[in-house]
Amino acid sequence: MSPSFLSEKGFRFSIHSNEENRAHVHVFKDDNEAKIWLEPNVELDSNYGFKKKELQTALEIVNEHAEDFRKKYRDYIR
Repeated sequence: MSPSFLSEKGFRFSIHSNEENRAHVHVFKDDNEAKIWLEPNVELDSNYGFKKKELQTALEIVNEHAEDFRKKYRDYIR
């Protein structure tokens, strides 16, 4: 299990080290999951179950914490 780096508004954000090198976070809430790229810009890669409004909220949170997530990603995959 990958560690969670942030929990906010019911969302849990984590990084998986066994995937590609392009920085990204996984977002979980209930049984839903999304993968969001951090580089070169914050953008959705995949969505499994989130409704449009929930996904927008998750993207807003990632944008707000993007620099911190990028740093944590680099530190975690080393």
